[in-house]
Amino acid sequence: MLRSSSAFSLTLLLGLALGTSCQRLAQSSSTTAAFWLTNPDKSVLFQRQTPALPLEDAPAATPAGPTIDIDEKQTFQSIDGFGYCLTGGSAQLLHAMTPAARKALLQEMFGTEGNNIGVSYLRLSIGASDLDAQVFSYDDLPAGQTDPTLSKFSLAPDQQHLIPVLKEILAINPSIKLMGSPWSPPTWMKTNNNSKGGSLKPEFYDAYARYFVKYIQGMKAEGIRIDAITIQNEPLHPGNNPSLLMLAEQQAEFIKKHLGPTFRAAKIDTKIIVYDHNADRPDYPITILNDPEAKQYVDGSAFHLYGGPIEALTKVHEAHPDKSLYFTEQWVGSNSKFEENLPWHVRTLIIGAPRNWARTVLEWNLAADPQQNPHTPGGCTECRGAITLDGDKVTREDAYYIIAHASKFVRPGSVRIASTLPEKLPNVAFKAPNGDKVLIVQNDSPAAQSFTVRYNGRQFTSTLNAGAAGTYVW
Repeated sequence: MLRSSSAFSLTLLLGLALGTSCQRLAQSSSTTAAFWLTNPDKSVLFQRQTPALPLEDAPAATPAGPTIDIDEKQTFQSIDGFGYCLTGGSAQLLHAMTPAARKALLQEMFGTEGNNIGVSYLRLSIGASDLDAQVFSYDDLPAGQTDPTLSKFSLAPDQQHLIPVLKEILAINPSIKLMGSPWSPPTWMKTNNNSKGGSLKPEFYDAYARYFVKYIQGMKAEGIRIDAITIQNEPLHPGNNPSLLMLAEQQAEFIKKHLGPTFRAAKIDTKIIVYDHNADRPDYPITILNDPEAKQYVDGSAFHLYGGPIEALTKVHEAHPDKSLYFTEQWVGSNSKFEENLPWHVRTLIIGAPRNWARTVLEWNLAADPQQNPHTPGGCTECRGAITLDGDKVTREDAYYIIAHASKFVRPGSVRIASTLPEKLPNVAFKAPNGDKVLIVQNDSPAAQSFTVRYNGRQFTSTLNAGAAGTYVW
């Protein structure tokens, strides 16, 4: 049925008006930049600043002061997430909280709405890490016995605390990615029959490959998907308890002859990640990736930063640009100071690791008690958690705020985009899946600095105190 011309004109005018209104609404949603601030003197701890910073038309001339130019047309790696290592000890402390207190804390850490910080990636230990109350594997036997068929394999040690806590986290964030890393195989597989040090016996390479499969399948049966595994935590540091020495050539042999084919045969799609140690030895992952038989099974390489520069990750990227990079561990010492940790960790890890191609940034140890317990005999006695738990009492520590500056806004699937680097203003920029632009800046000078951020013909100006960290979202 034809409408009258006057009715049609009215409909057209209403449509144009509504379109103009929607356009104005869309423009108004990006007329300001939200600003979240942490000062190294703790006067402000990851707080949203008000009012928001006005986004104004940028003049043709370059501003007089420092300027950060954002260019979303230049894109780099996508991001898998920011988070922590959920050690067995962390899970034990969380599980000891009252259900209501634990629920509130987990919602705060893993939820994405309101004031929650949206942690999106966790690293787990396969068996015990040194921040478990005791050493264990999933196939422990009396001295002198072996179990090459893995008939006694059991996830029972994780079913007490870790698995229940993980299920609560997954209920809050079902899409969180999980990485598993072993500190040691079962002692009967090792040359010294000890949890500390030693190497994997070649005759048990095949059994150990199937051990990984059983772990992944066992966690899947619990409703827990393991997205990635590393072959060995800190393979060049056999002095921890537990630990294992595994040289690059040994790791390559294990992957190409045993783990890779075993995963393929079992239709395991969990990513295989190599190295998982300090940035002072980029030759280790490069050696493995230079072996085409091993490389075909490998997703990428993982790094810590207790040695070497963060820029070493770029060396590995340049040698093998088709493989991913992950930053998987850095501790905060119990005797260190917030005013030193905040600038260093934000500058070097939250900013530096993604600028050197990392898809994740993980701080070590989600939780500890006030005495930095639990830990194994010979394990770390000074590892401060991102949170300190004393029963239901929660203290948010350095790594909580460091990770929050990225995890809340740089959601999985975000892509790093180009940003210029004015002197003493290290920064990194991302485009989030919802279209938000996220810029993280740290003032690395001894005095307050004002600077301008320019993007797509618009700009805003902000000031950071010496050492402070700011996250800007628009």
